[in-house]
Amino acid sequence: MAPQRILVVDDEANIRRIVTTYLRRDGFDVTEAVDGESALREFDRIHPDLVILDVMMPGIDGIEVLRRIRRRSDAYVIMLTARAEETDQVIGLTVGADDYVTKPFGAKELVARVKAVLRRSRDAGPGAGDDEVFDLGGLVVDTARREVLRDGDPVTLTALEFDLLAAMAAAPGRVFSRRQLLERVWGWDHVGDDRVVDVHIRKLRKALGDDATDPRFVATVRGVGYKVVAAR
Repeated sequence: MAPQRILVVDDEANIRRIVTTYLRRDGFDVTEAVDGESALREFDRIHPDLVILDVMMPGIDGIEVLRRIRRRSDAYVIMLTARAEETDQVIGLTVGADDYVTKPFGAKELVARVKAVLRRSRDAGPGAGDDEVFDLGGLVVDTARREVLRDGDPVTLTALEFDLLAAMAAAPGRVFSRRQLLERVWGWDHVGDDRVVDVHIRKLRKALGDDATDPRFVATVRGVGYKVVAAR
């Protein structure tokens, strides 16, 4: 099999060098970009499987690069942020990142996150291929076709949003902790911040037209996690 292609985008040469060295040691085909403009050119040239993308860059910043990537591809994206504040992390995930890492970080940790993200399949999430259809009372989740209907109308979800919904829909009424959802959807050895689940749950609810204060489909169990509401 050809090695998986990774695009590393950061304006700091030392970070690019360290990340690239460790990724190549693990057999990845790595291309570097120094800013947003070169990142988009390299993205179109190599069509990477995953992008490691710094948020704070001169010119076109990482958030805008991510927006443009999402218009043309569902390649995996891990954001790098130099600030610990949740703002950058949430914004990045809202526009389509799969994970984030806060600087300073360990190269081995980043490689572990890359491997965990790549183990997820865009085409085969939880329950895919099992020909299961979950009817949740106004919400139908077809795992084989990866389709969702709300009151008979199709709902457009990202691959990750669908996987989250499918994981919970398989056991209506069961409460899943954030860690359990990370293990089921992101991969058993995911080492990221479990707040990534909260961001994608918010996006899922928005796509479903659901209300967190009076949930019809996805409910929060305070202090524990989330569940799909059993059919009424």
